[in-house]
Amino acid sequence: MSEMIHQAIFRELEGWAPKTFAYDWDNVGLQVGSISDKTEAVLVTLDVNDAVVDEAIRLGANVIVSHHPMLFKPLKTIDFNTPKGKLVRKLIKHDITVYASHTNLDIAEGGVNDLLAEKIGIENVQPMVVTHEEPLYKLAVFTPVDHVNEVVDALSEAGAGHIGNYSHCTFQAPGTGTFKPLEGANPYIGTPHKIERVEELKIETIVPETLLKNVVEAMLKAHPYEEVAYDIYPLKNEGKKYGLGRIGTLKEVVNFHQLIEMTKKVLDVRHVRYVGDLDKQVKRVAVLGGSGEKYIHKAKQLGADAYITGDVTFHQAQDAKDNGLALIDAGHYIEQVMKEATKRFIEERFPSLNVYVSNVNTDPFQFL
Repeated sequence: MSEMIHQAIFRELEGWAPKTFAYDWDNVGLQVGSISDKTEAVLVTLDVNDAVVDEAIRLGANVIVSHHPMLFKPLKTIDFNTPKGKLVRKLIKHDITVYASHTNLDIAEGGVNDLLAEKIGIENVQPMVVTHEEPLYKLAVFTPVDHVNEVVDALSEAGAGHIGNYSHCTFQAPGTGTFKPLEGANPYIGTPHKIERVEELKIETIVPETLLKNVVEAMLKAHPYEEVAYDIYPLKNEGKKYGLGRIGTLKEVVNFHQLIEMTKKVLDVRHVRYVGDLDKQVKRVAVLGGSGEKYIHKAKQLGADAYITGDVTFHQAQDAKDNGLALIDAGHYIEQVMKEATKRFIEERFPSLNVYVSNVNTDPFQFL
């Protein structure tokens, strides 16, 4: 049995998919329950419905992590005679907490859209629709010469100084540091009440905003000085871009019919709707999990030969056809790829915790 509280899991999930990534119309994070309850087990699901809650009860899971928010639109009342009210009541009765990671997990690196692209075999991926650009900072720290390697290693291991395929990227300039230890000081170098002059190196490195706190903490831990002199500057350099959807290329050119069959197989979909010539040659492919019809023109603009998404309506399908874009509507349920990935993510960070993937099919559509 785990001795952790739910908040520990939620913090890790938010490190992967920060809530700031979510669209302002979305409702991510805690849905029902408490962040401070002890975690017994976790159930990962695409949606939360009555059958999923029953499954959690059977498994002894008191945390449900879902992709789609259970509470999406504001509730004016919680009427126990309505389906939503009954669901809330059952969750509260069985002390089950629900947490949702929705558009933030769509956008996050390694999230829903990266998972879809990977399964389909799309390489060299970029976001289709950029929504965030991570700010960058310059960290400069003044270090005695005999500790430069330790500090540089600590900075790099915490995520600083990574540029492209290179790590440990720093600029170092020599200089002289001066200080006078006062009463109560415990200096690494120097004598109380005497001004010291020390040969130091100024180490400069670049740090993404999301890693800044951890990098500073790692630097302070590795640095020998009792009081460390360092500066942090915001930069105008372009940071890493995040966004909805992915676009990239297949390893080999295939025809559109082959892409359809491959998509059905890897995403475990029996039927899809499609628009376009089955013999069309396809190399550049875009994918966007969920409802992606509003980005049909964006996919075409970015040079996609084919676009895979869900919830496409009649007139948007006509637009795709008129613009020569091969289109696969594989349905909204393809986002279930997040279940196994989220299970692995939690298990890697909490090996002793029981994490389950829901076996409930929450796709409302059936086919004859």
